[in-house]
Amino acid sequence: MDFDPALLRAFVAVKEAGGFTRAAQRLNLTQSAISHQIRRLEEQVGRQLLYRTTRALTLTEDGQDFLHYAEKILQTFDSMAQRFRPSPISGVVRFGVIENFMGERLPTLLCQFGRAFPSVRLDVSVGMNLDLMPMIKAGELDLAVVMSAPDSDDGTPLRRTQFVWVAAESFEVLPGASLPFAFFPSPCINRQVGLTALDSTPVEWHVVFTSQSQQGIRAAVMAGLAITVLTRDDVEPGMRIVDGIYGLPSLSDADFTLIWSAGGKTPAAVEFGQLIQDMSVASNALMRR
Repeated sequence: MDFDPALLRAFVAVKEAGGFTRAAQRLNLTQSAISHQIRRLEEQVGRQLLYRTTRALTLTEDGQDFLHYAEKILQTFDSMAQRFRPSPISGVVRFGVIENFMGERLPTLLCQFGRAFPSVRLDVSVGMNLDLMPMIKAGELDLAVVMSAPDSDDGTPLRRTQFVWVAAESFEVLPGASLPFAFFPSPCINRQVGLTALDSTPVEWHVVFTSQSQQGIRAAVMAGLAITVLTRDDVEPGMRIVDGIYGLPSLSDADFTLIWSAGGKTPAAVEFGQLIQDMSVASNALMRR
């Protein structure tokens, strides 16, 4: 049996308004139209749903049960209409993100935004700080998530992380030998943090491996070839943190920061940026539990 949502709305309105006249006003219909809809509904159900007198209107026992189902059905209809309503926002959002920010959450973010704003096209660039910052300044991206020094005035901080020295569990170096390091090319913040820390120590060191790829750096470390600087969140099985070993000092914190180009705050980009911030807040809350 298929029920017309208009008839269900008329029935619920009559109950909530306490009468046909007020229900008609609520639905912008005539009283006779409401009476006709309730009569059609009762004929379809095959049972009386309302007791009507000149002074009162009450639900029958069947009417009470039917109201429960009608409210649930209308709630589902309203949720579906809200979910699939046409979005007035369209256009293109050009988004840049560093490799280690979203991880497995990036597909969820893109999927959620795509469902909410089907008329918006996403162009996503995954890269390093040294790639994304110039693209933002040149207006080639609308917004990006990069790493910056704590409490930087640039952009909106999303999440704080800590840099650590990382080596393979099997890494060994002879006493007194120069320490080998793997770094991203300048001006990567990982490299800057590491070099600044090394300059404050008497440690002998040299760069043995350079790569623009995070996977390349990881490969060099896992092979036992070098030590590098990663965030604590990026340490993988087979790696160990070596802060305080080999004369290496503790490293500073950094923020994942949402930054914008000069003309990047279009309506679509603002919605996408808000979704990033909301997901970051939820993720931070889970990490604190």
